[in-house]
Amino acid sequence: MVLSDCYSWANEQFGHARLGDPRRTRRLVSLASSLAQHAGLSIVKSSQSTAQVEGAYRLMRNPSVSPEAIAEAGFTATARACEAHPLLLALEDTTTINFSHSTAFDDLGNTTTNPKTRGLLAHSVLMYAPDSALPVGLIEQQRWSRATDTYGVKHQRKERPYEEKESYRWQQASERMAERLGEIQKRVITVCDREADIWHYLHYKVSHGQRFVVRAAQNRRLEEAPGKLFELPEVLATAGSHTLNVMQKGGRVARQARMFISYSEVSIKNPDNSGRALPLTYVCCREQAEDGACWHLLTSEKVACAADARRIVSHYERRWLIEEYHKAWKSGGTCVESLRMQTRDNLERMVVIKAFIAVRVLGLRQGGISEETQNDSCEKILTPTEWKLLWVKLEGKPLPSQAPTLKWACLKLAKLGRWHDSKRTGRPGWVVMWDGWFRLQDMVEGYLVMKSLDQEI
Repeated sequence: MVLSDCYSWANEQFGHARLGDPRRTRRLVSLASSLAQHAGLSIVKSSQSTAQVEGAYRLMRNPSVSPEAIAEAGFTATARACEAHPLLLALEDTTTINFSHSTAFDDLGNTTTNPKTRGLLAHSVLMYAPDSALPVGLIEQQRWSRATDTYGVKHQRKERPYEEKESYRWQQASERMAERLGEIQKRVITVCDREADIWHYLHYKVSHGQRFVVRAAQNRRLEEAPGKLFELPEVLATAGSHTLNVMQKGGRVARQARMFISYSEVSIKNPDNSGRALPLTYVCCREQAEDGACWHLLTSEKVACAADARRIVSHYERRWLIEEYHKAWKSGGTCVESLRMQTRDNLERMVVIKAFIAVRVLGLRQGGISEETQNDSCEKILTPTEWKLLWVKLEGKPLPSQAPTLKWACLKLAKLGRWHDSKRTGRPGWVVMWDGWFRLQDMVEGYLVMKSLDQEI
């Protein structure tokens, strides 16, 4: 996973895209390579020549190049990459992409209660491999917009068929993922937050034998005593404890929380009292404090001991990575919300390409901050030339005999991007990481030019 090999990555992702003409596919690979090398920059700033800029814009404006075809090529590449892993977590979430300054404003829909904000909604499924502790790729992503002519009108949601509701997209994502993965699907555990606590969705997963961990939002009725899901922890014995790293978010300070775990098999009743109850496993992970953190988790997995329960909690802990992915896509990573295109179709073509580049961005930062991988060799993400230049620039002492760690590389890249390590700054953010990455690429380019000059002289 050497990030500087952008062309090989782009060719792996999009080299088999079916765009109706092989020249379009070659142009797509070239554009994706340039954008990956300069993530967050525009087509003009990431291109090396006027001809490259013109070719890229022709591709983005070509009505014969569908965003879906570009995305499908990337999904297929992810499915191939999944073959190498014994267990995969499919991390799902929905986000909004706002284009307040886009010239395609009239083609977009409402994303917030503010009618002046337009954009797209996106539901992403990111594959994560616990054995490598790194993201594998996107296996599914849906994009849609809400109608502007019905803004402010209250719909009768209960009267609408399930297939016409936005909540149906969770099931659609599972259907498309299973179609692409085939037999690999048996190794996949879907991990979702409370938004996925939908009866029809849970029923679909159970009836199709798909594995999942979903955080419960509804205090659902049970066939067993005490009758309600959220009352179960009061009657269950504590099976053990688990240390949870609570992430910093907004005004919330990062901390470690001691969580107590309990579990039980449950049968969840259908809300309309029809059909059979769903047989699931319930895992509760909560602090003793009255206002402490509490996770009510529903899963298809069998839990026979405390270790099994901790494993379910550990799977759900990885869910935050999909939120980090969306941050990498939207803001400091690829800056997709800064795009300005003339039409929605043109905009979506770029949105899709950047969606896959964001996985690369996420992999760079995740490798350095993950406890599982931070002590691995930095040659997972940097070439020998890159880390050696980084060392000479920032360490000011002889090169080590072995490559430093991933944690070292990420911290030094951030410092190269003008990040200052202190108790107040916390972990490096996307912006400084990529500023450092761009500066390192400039150093590599200068080194290679000087090296070629020495050979000529």
